[in-house]
Amino acid sequence: MTQNSNITNIVIAGLGGQGVIRAANILAETAFRSGYDVKQGEIHGMSQRGGSVTSDVRFGKKVYSPMVPTGEADFVMVLHPSQEENNRYHTGAEGLFLSVSQFLKGGDDLADLDKDSDSPITERNCNVALLGVLSRHLPFDDAQWEAAIRNNLPEKAHQQNIDVFHYGQEIEAA
Repeated sequence: MTQNSNITNIVIAGLGGQGVIRAANILAETAFRSGYDVKQGEIHGMSQRGGSVTSDVRFGKKVYSPMVPTGEADFVMVLHPSQEENNRYHTGAEGLFLSVSQFLKGGDDLADLDKDSDSPITERNCNVALLGVLSRHLPFDDAQWEAAIRNNLPEKAHQQNIDVFHYGQEIEAA
């Protein structure tokens, strides 16, 4: 939470088609289900052509604006390695920067996630795995996360995404 308020600021960034907005919707719904006032805002850019996309999620007792003030994000979650450097500026002084890079073992191709038989994390569900990592730092219980995952994903993807969410909870933020 930012020092001068009871609002938690989170920026989720990636490329169009990566599930940035889906991850933000899951996060925002989880906060709402947990009794917080929530605001969410997106900057789509060239989202339909694989361009940069960010989504801000803010929650607290009372939130008035959906946009995270520059440099005041408590958490920044990046879903593509190419988006790391151009989104670091969102991170506040005490903020935590999370990136899909920690799943890639030194590479930068998300398709490599699909080739790792030791991990359930794939290119399609890495957003939910990172939510699992983030969840360790937020005041929501698993039942609220799971309900939001179920509500935002098709039924056939529920169990796989709930499993990868819990897998992500076991990973330390890098």
